[in-house]
Amino acid sequence: KMEEANTFAKSTVAATAANAINPSLYIDALQNRACPDTENVFHDTFWEGLDVVINALDNVNARMYMDMRCLYFQKPLLESGTLGAKCNTQMVIPHLTENYGASRDPPEKQAPMCTVHSFPHNIDHCLTWARSEFEGLLEKTPNEVNSFLSNPAQYAAAMRKAGDAQARELLERVSECLNKDRCSTFDDCISWARLKFEDYFSNRVKQLTFTFPEDAATSMGAPFWSAPKRFPRALQFSAADQSHLNFIMSASILRAESFGVAIPEWAKNTSKLADVVQKIIVPTFEPKQGVNIVTDEKASNLSSTSVDDVAVIEDLLAKLQEYAKRLPPGFQMKPIQFEKLKAKFIAGRIIPAIATSTAMATGLVCLELYKVMAGEHPVEDYRNTFANLALPLFSMAEPVPPKVMKHKETSWTVWDRWSVQGNLTLAELLQWFADKGLTAYSDRLPKKVVDVAREVGKVDVPEYRRHLDIGVA
Repeated sequence: KMEEANTFAKSTVAATAANAINPSLYIDALQNRACPDTENVFHDTFWEGLDVVINALDNVNARMYMDMRCLYFQKPLLESGTLGAKCNTQMVIPHLTENYGASRDPPEKQAPMCTVHSFPHNIDHCLTWARSEFEGLLEKTPNEVNSFLSNPAQYAAAMRKAGDAQARELLERVSECLNKDRCSTFDDCISWARLKFEDYFSNRVKQLTFTFPEDAATSMGAPFWSAPKRFPRALQFSAADQSHLNFIMSASILRAESFGVAIPEWAKNTSKLADVVQKIIVPTFEPKQGVNIVTDEKASNLSSTSVDDVAVIEDLLAKLQEYAKRLPPGFQMKPIQFEKLKAKFIAGRIIPAIATSTAMATGLVCLELYKVMAGEHPVEDYRNTFANLALPLFSMAEPVPPKVMKHKETSWTVWDRWSVQGNLTLAELLQWFADKGLTAYSDRLPKKVVDVAREVGKVDVPEYRRHLDIGVA
């Protein structure tokens, strides 16, 4: 059970605990996210004052950003991570080791799109499909609607330029939201949710089993529905089934939030909801001949390209202009993001943090910190570690040195750079390059380099920036 004293920001709680151990320790516990948006807080002066950076992050993007900043400011980075009973540490030492971003784990293997949408055979496929549908209906499509309504001409130009099946599908979704599937009342939202249930769990299954009957065979004569494929059964909606009603309830409430529709107090009353649902007329579904269902596991998406995509896009854009005229002034949809999906990665695959592996990683990093603070240690004195307490396995190795690049007689690594001091004119900078053996000519020579960067490169150089990167190609 978490104590009330610990229900604050992690940095504050950690600082309090550390001060209890060592009262003479001074800690400035910030709650700012480390990202490009906070570089006015973690500015050049802040970074220049650091001796070492010790990461305690929970995602790769944040690690890559911190690695980039440590590389830029030439700061040692002590990186670590845990995954259940496993932990690892990586030492990033300027000019001695490769940086964190120099080597990456291979991306997590993704299930083929056709498997997720048509032939799921494990719970991960079902959860991945659910996340995809959630994001498509409640985040991506509302964003597309808002993009169109904010600047119809620019949006139309972008769709015409794309002119492909994906652009057509986006326009079809926007069109549905603003016309056929537009919700003005909560009853509309319930009706939409009920029809979505029928589409997801009945109609699509009926079409799939019509296209590929239970006795279908492959081109080689083997049974089509052989393992790992599972022959599906269409669901018959029942108001007596709590899971069916829960779907209608959740979907209708989310739809109402997205459209800005008032949600009545009875929205979560299952008996009232069941009464409303029973009155909804659900059209009879008839499977169609010739429907193409993707079975190629190498297909990256399920979009079907059509020779008439351009014509369809033009027709949809014209219809969208008409639909927009019927909307209330200032109408916008509310995209809904489900952060828990990202935090849990995929529901059912949550790996808890374990204090023992966390403590081991922390201890190993602290041992390396002594070496960093002492200074002058060669690369062979440092250690990267991987441990798995469940096996148990404990492996240590010297950090990998940075990759050396060469051109003629010059060699360098990712840590090397030419540093030019002062706010030079372009002429002074080019003279500096000329001294290095490089020459150039320009009518901008009398201007300051910073001003040239602003004028030519449209580079934003705020007052808190004390450094300017120049890439020479």
